[in-house]
Amino acid sequence: MIHSPLFPSSRRRLVWILALLLGLVVGMWQAAEFARVRALGELEEDAENELRLSAANLQGYLLRFDYLPPMLATREAVRRFLASPQSQNPMPLNMLLDRFRFTAGVSDVYLLDREGTTLAASNWHRPNTFIGHNYSFRSYYTQAMNGQPGRFFGLGTQSLERGYFFSAPVWLDDTAPDATPDGVIVIKVLLDEVEQSWAEQDAELFVTDGDDIIFMASRPELRMSALYPLDVAERDMLRRTRRYAMEPLNYSGIRVDADDNANGRQVSFEQGPLTGEHYLSLTQTITEFGWQMHILKPLTPVARAQWIAALMAGGLYGLLVLGGGVGWQRWRLRREREAFAERERQTLARVRDELEVSVARRTRDLVASNQRLSSEIDERLRAEASLRQTQDELVQAAKLAVLGQLAAGINHELNQPLAAIRAYAENARRFIELARTEQADANLGQIVELTERMAEISAQLRQFSRKSSERHESIAVQTCAEYALRLFQNRLRESHTEVIQTMPAEPLWVVGDLVRLEQVLVNLIGNALQATSGQPAPKLILSAGSEGDVVQIRVEDNGPGIDEEHLTHIFEPFFTTRAPGSGLGLGLSISSRIMTDLGGSLVASNTDRGACFTLTLAAGEPPVEPPAQPLESRHA
Repeated sequence: MIHSPLFPSSRRRLVWILALLLGLVVGMWQAAEFARVRALGELEEDAENELRLSAANLQGYLLRFDYLPPMLATREAVRRFLASPQSQNPMPLNMLLDRFRFTAGVSDVYLLDREGTTLAASNWHRPNTFIGHNYSFRSYYTQAMNGQPGRFFGLGTQSLERGYFFSAPVWLDDTAPDATPDGVIVIKVLLDEVEQSWAEQDAELFVTDGDDIIFMASRPELRMSALYPLDVAERDMLRRTRRYAMEPLNYSGIRVDADDNANGRQVSFEQGPLTGEHYLSLTQTITEFGWQMHILKPLTPVARAQWIAALMAGGLYGLLVLGGGVGWQRWRLRREREAFAERERQTLARVRDELEVSVARRTRDLVASNQRLSSEIDERLRAEASLRQTQDELVQAAKLAVLGQLAAGINHELNQPLAAIRAYAENARRFIELARTEQADANLGQIVELTERMAEISAQLRQFSRKSSERHESIAVQTCAEYALRLFQNRLRESHTEVIQTMPAEPLWVVGDLVRLEQVLVNLIGNALQATSGQPAPKLILSAGSEGDVVQIRVEDNGPGIDEEHLTHIFEPFFTTRAPGSGLGLGLSISSRIMTDLGGSLVASNTDRGACFTLTLAAGEPPVEPPAQPLESRHA
């Protein structure tokens, strides 16, 4: 009976604990649900925008080729060959179609006769050429023979490549009321270019036809699969159309988890590369082609937003409960300790004042720390900018130092033409006095040639001394090597150095900066000439070749080579093995830094002949030719 009053208190405490836990669960669930709805709406809005843009891009990409078949069908060469194909050589027409294919950027262009047999094609030179094959079973042939433009998509029967086909009828006589087409001109457009742009998006995109076959997808594993399982009858029907050749058209594994609205669904995959992830799926119809484009956006941001909202709600709820508990405890203490109320108030006031002072002090410390951090960041940025400027000035100074080394040879190259110009000018004056104008004119012509030679020498100096634009472009290795050797012509001639070049006949293209690559080659050639200065038969060997997606350039000499203990330090700043006053030891360090900035590397090694420096750069593409003129103006 003594402990009976404790039981109601224990039950009340248990009820309060359960009520608080229930409130925590409900609050977290409501916050997570609100965050899910909001995040799902934002994700759906982003998906709709991406889907609309992707669909417009696909439609615009294909429709820009719609004009080409009707235009080709009116070409005189096409109609003339179709009039009597047996008595003409098809090769000129094949080459004409190939030029149209290259200019328009399509995959293939070919001509069918009235029975659907290919007479000429742009791929006449390939093993899987269309020539001689009959395509009367294709719908684009039937549509064109009915006098209408034709469209078709599917796998090519010869190439097995996915493509979209445009066709147009070819009339030899279109004036008669009952005239029928005498042939069909067809172009094929590949779809890989559009799919490559999809791979850059943070979503999965794919396109299905009226039979729910995925024939375009950002994920290669989804291509040529069925959106839903196909029965035997549907498979037989698709194989009879030969649209997808003999592809198995396996089930993609997609599964609908929930329908958010008429357009958006939450889906996942039972099999395949997308297994284990949940997506928001939206669909848009491309009416022009009878297709449907689908976008799958991962639901990871939605789940993340739910967790964050639930944790924040739980934390806020905990703070409220803690505040309520503290308030209730203080109220209870005031009731139990009325006698010490004044002292408690004073104590709490003192603690509050100390806390405010501490918070103010900490705030001042944080503000000061933030100001110091901002100052350090600004100082770091200024230091980096100064370092970058110093590095650029050091590279330019190294170039000017090489120019100083070449000054004696250039001076000799300029003095000879100057002396000759003076002699020719004096002779010309004398010939003019003697009225011998032909000899005077010949001397003046020699003076013009000598001034052109001097201009070429000074142009080489200006080109080498100019600052780099730091813009990467395609550069021909052979051109850079020839330019670098021209700067050393006099020195090579005086030292009787044999130059051996082992380079391909076709230009080797690399990605880099022309001025900076030339500077590296000039530094390496100058070092090689310095190393071979004491050799009885000095040799300089320049070679280049491609290996996969990189190009390697080698500068070798038959000098004494590099000591093994120096190989690990040769690219360090101010490291040099020359006598004091012969150099600062910055040439190889700057060259190595330049190659790193160009995305390549510079490596030093020894061969059985001497030292070898290998430059490695990414292979480049030849410069783009100027855009071709329109077809009408070129064949007018």
